[in-house]
Amino acid sequence: MSLISNTIRLSVLSAAAFIITSCTVVVDEGPVRPMPPRPDRPQMCTQQYEPVCAVRGDRQRTFGNACTARAEGWRPIHPGECRRRPPQSERPDRLNRVCTREYAPVCARRGNRIRTFGNACSARAQDFRVLHRGECR
Repeated sequence: MSLISNTIRLSVLSAAAFIITSCTVVVDEGPVRPMPPRPDRPQMCTQQYEPVCAVRGDRQRTFGNACTARAEGWRPIHPGECRRRPPQSERPDRLNRVCTREYAPVCARRGNRIRTFGNACSARAQDFRVLHRGECR
């Protein structure tokens, strides 16, 4: 009886192995298709408030964030609101500006230069534009 049961077991295992090895999966993906082009403007924007100044042609406009500006066809040029700089003759003389020495750090920018100042008055006195409260990262 044991010889017959071993023979049956061997036959069943052989048949199972044959069935398993004969199963082959072929994936035919067809010809390689190029990906669709990416849209040049975002499809959807978040609503976080990180104002940017954007430009289109010779006009400037402030947007709530860069994504919103791009979605409407504008090019963001710098963080923060757009500001019209008064002509040099209308600017207050920064040498005559008196600032307190209170410590309320701000991060400010002038051109490509970003720097931390002890307070906003000190930054403006050196013709820097305040970007945000706190030290620059």
